[in-house]
Amino acid sequence: MSDTEPTAGPEGRTSGKKITEKLSAAALAESTGKDWLGWFAVLDRWGAVGPPQRSHTEIARHLREEHGVNGWHAQSITVGYEQERGMREVGQTCAGTWEAGGSKTIAAGAERITEAFVDESVRRRWLPDADVTIRTHRPGKSLTADWEDGSSRISVYLTVKGPEKTGVSLGHHKLDDADAVAAYKEFWRERLGELKRLLEED
Repeated sequence: MSDTEPTAGPEGRTSGKKITEKLSAAALAESTGKDWLGWFAVLDRWGAVGPPQRSHTEIARHLREEHGVNGWHAQSITVGYEQERGMREVGQTCAGTWEAGGSKTIAAGAERITEAFVDESVRRRWLPDADVTIRTHRPGKSLTADWEDGSSRISVYLTVKGPEKTGVSLGHHKLDDADAVAAYKEFWRERLGELKRLLEED
């Protein structure tokens, strides 16, 4: 789960909002029976911080199996707890890596959007000066690619919403730090906007 809406991050850096800012305490309580502070107290009593410190998987499993929390909320509570207790920074995955992302709904067919990523001549029109090496792609469905020198990677998933309407969800993985998360969040917001403009105006 990636949290990449711009706000002030650790040590004044710009990173994403904490999940506790995205999912209100009232909404969480309505869905699970406890608000953020209630679940944090449950996990503290269980010893999630340790020692030894429990893994993300162990915490989420505990919430599901011992407290009957559904999968999505178990993941959300776990991420919120890890961020609150300093076990994970905003934008950081449970594996310790960093990722950013973006999404856009475009009035174009899914296969045409795939082509805009895969066909270099088209890609240069909305994503100039980027070194992209396509790794896998399923036309109209998904693709993965190495970014620049291959130290990071992008993944794209397409959701058909109508005959000429497609949801684009992009993740940029294995980034260096929270600053890179913030920079690429803004970068992909702009580039997906340009992709939308290109395909909708052609």
